[in-house]
Amino acid sequence: MTVLALTLQKGGVGKTSTTLTLGVELAKLGAKVLLVDLDPQSNLTQAMGYDPVKITSSVYEVMLTPEHGIDHARITTRHGVDLIPATLTLAGAEVVFSGRIGRELLLRTALAERRQDYDYVLIDTPPSLGVFTVNALAAADEVLVPLQAHVLALKAMPQLEETMRLVRQLNPPLRLGGVVLTMVSPRTMLTQAIEDEARQQYGDLVFKSTIPLTIKMAEAPASGEPIGAYAPDSSAARAYRALAREVTARYGK
Repeated sequence: MTVLALTLQKGGVGKTSTTLTLGVELAKLGAKVLLVDLDPQSNLTQAMGYDPVKITSSVYEVMLTPEHGIDHARITTRHGVDLIPATLTLAGAEVVFSGRIGRELLLRTALAERRQDYDYVLIDTPPSLGVFTVNALAAADEVLVPLQAHVLALKAMPQLEETMRLVRQLNPPLRLGGVVLTMVSPRTMLTQAIEDEARQQYGDLVFKSTIPLTIKMAEAPASGEPIGAYAPDSSAARAYRALAREVTARYGK
């Protein structure tokens, strides 16, 4: 089983879309997948068609009582993956957790009993460094970075690597597992330059599959469907299917 934290300390790079769509495509390949929404904005939860206001037990309750595990918050979705949702209560939770001993390990403790039930656990993180991102990194085996084909996203990588270095005090095996280029515009010279630079710096860690910038990709979250269901013949859907095959080849099912 592989726990992947999808993170980069920059917003708008495609973390949520990649968490959702990659998770669903891995499930289609036969993997058992759990998605964890650890972002107070609840974008992953909403993109799967759930109203955070109507959810009674979420990742917040999971982290409040990690010794009780995740079963009370886990949702079996129609997309073939399980979900631990987020609600707006998460927005003020940093203050609640700030004084707790072992606050960095709350998610890892909660997941411990069910880790072996899944082939993949994908954690969608906030764009900022805080207790939620640290919890995701402390629970993860590897970090999967959705890297927007933009110079500012590439410049955020050293900050992420420094954060990982610090979190290794809690989780020594943590490593960078892969980089996915997202929001790619193949016809622009800037995109090509960013891709070339990323591949030069990170080599084989950069997946061959790249995710194009498309209107369909932007529309999908409003439908409560992953792009593979909303527009299965789109270039983005095909790209995520290819990425899922690469991930399976890299990690096994």
